[in-house]
Amino acid sequence: MLRVLAVDDEKPLLEELLYLLRSDPRVLSAEGASDATEALRRVTRALESGPDGADAIDVVFLDIHMAGLTGLDIARLLAGFAQPPLIVFVTAHEGFAVQAFDLKAVDYVLKPVRPQRLAEAVRRACAQLGRAEEVPPPAEPAASPSAPAPPHRPAPEVTVADRAPEQIAVELGGVTRFVAIADIAYVEAQGDYARLHTDEGSHLVRIPVSTLEERWAARGFVRIHRRHLVALSRIDEIRLDAGTTSVRVGSAELQVSRRHARELRDLLMRHATG
Repeated sequence: MLRVLAVDDEKPLLEELLYLLRSDPRVLSAEGASDATEALRRVTRALESGPDGADAIDVVFLDIHMAGLTGLDIARLLAGFAQPPLIVFVTAHEGFAVQAFDLKAVDYVLKPVRPQRLAEAVRRACAQLGRAEEVPPPAEPAASPSAPAPPHRPAPEVTVADRAPEQIAVELGGVTRFVAIADIAYVEAQGDYARLHTDEGSHLVRIPVSTLEERWAARGFVRIHRRHLVALSRIDEIRLDAGTTSVRVGSAELQVSRRHARELRDLLMRHATG
């Protein structure tokens, strides 16, 4: 089984990658590093502990574009060690594949990461380490010799008209769920992604907050900050303190930017008076 280090300076993407890796039965452990310095420190400690040590790392799943050293820089540094861990690059950019394989990378996985594609990268790493048979892939259920194969029935298509007005699709670990827009209290911008916060938890979607602002304006969502979009009906309190404005949405306190403060107060007054 594999001991894995995942490296990405975008926290939501790192969390998603770690979730997928930890869901794979061939992965014994998966830890994360959010920058090159931390990654090199972890790998150095692993190499010092030896292949059977408590800190050993078999494979590094490595982003390419990061602040400071790039993933390619890290891979070049690791290549100088006698027994470096295997490298799998995980990146949004196709143009570095030749350089990656020149550095003897096991695989080159493109973002957004599909669970099936990541599973293939894990399989390749296992094969290169001679561990491909430790945890066999789940077997397909055997068909009875006398029973005819069931007819193939395509899954019913879910159209935009069926889902888009009331729900939004979110994916985690290969499973797609539909979250009711009415259940979303606020949205947090995370780069090109948006994190949807509900009472039960949060979900990451690859949609910019600016797009959701435009789509959900008629549903009572208002922009209060470049980072936050809030359902007007879910605001419990608005606070003014030393010239700064904030709102409480459930247990979260969110800052309101100056440019949005007056408009938000007007909207809340109109909302309160019907």
